[in-house]
Amino acid sequence: MTTVLITGANAGLGKDAARQLALRPEIERVYLGCRTEAKALAAQQELEQATGREVFSFVHVDTSDLSTIEAAIASLEPLDGIILNAGGPGGPDAGTLTDDGVTQAYAANVLGHAALVEGLLAAGKLRGTVVNVSSEAVRGIPAMGMKRPDLPDSSVEDFVSVADGSRFDSFDPMVAYAFNKHVSTLWTSAMARRHPDVRFVSVSPGATSGTNAANELGAFQRFLFTRVFFPLFRLFGRAHGLEQGAERYVDALTEDRYESGRFYASPWPSTSGALVDQAQIWEDLANEAFQDNAYASLRRFLPANLSAA
Repeated sequence: MTTVLITGANAGLGKDAARQLALRPEIERVYLGCRTEAKALAAQQELEQATGREVFSFVHVDTSDLSTIEAAIASLEPLDGIILNAGGPGGPDAGTLTDDGVTQAYAANVLGHAALVEGLLAAGKLRGTVVNVSSEAVRGIPAMGMKRPDLPDSSVEDFVSVADGSRFDSFDPMVAYAFNKHVSTLWTSAMARRHPDVRFVSVSPGATSGTNAANELGAFQRFLFTRVFFPLFRLFGRAHGLEQGAERYVDALTEDRYESGRFYASPWPSTSGALVDQAQIWEDLANEAFQDNAYASLRRFLPANLSAA
């Protein structure tokens, strides 16, 4: 593996994953896929100082804007791996619809990444491993009061209702985040069966301190996460630092023991600890019909020119 792209790489987990990868001599280039060039270039300078290597390059990628995806695909050289890290709960506009008919949160977490991966495959520019960043929220986090996503039948229409937001009576960014990660995780597993020459792995960074995700939440939810949940989780060994969270990305990308089509995260009911196959916790994650329905629902919103077919 020599050339890797990381989306959302100017801060937090994405940035530290870039640092860790650059410390490996076999890595020749790390593309920092970011929305803002100034922030990316500042991160690039810091990473070069931290690693002593000039292997970083900026590429404009805004996963909520498909026009940037098309331009990025055209500019990139062939990739040996990609970490789909951008996204999060989303800010105050997370529930508003984009021109593509999906919520801003869905666009950033799901549609943009699918368009990027499928477009790269169609262009013959992706080999190796795709790491989809998921979350324990997909199978539920009892300590946070987060239930696993509940869909009536896991039908195509059920998944479409997640994309356009009609699934939710009122849009709660954290609830929608779990549903969006559920869709992206099932899509990743479906892609693994359709592209056996590429390894597709979903992985959660776990409860990780030092990220910017909580900044996107409302004041009360931000207080709960930063002042209540994370201090308690760290105290009881259910959270870890930034380096350990990013290391999960790097391990999933570089170690073949993480099997294609699987979702790896913390043991139940924790949000830290050794990675385990989450289908052992919730069998729906291994249901190929559900995976195919998530895949089909996503393709309703995917432009034809960004499709691997």
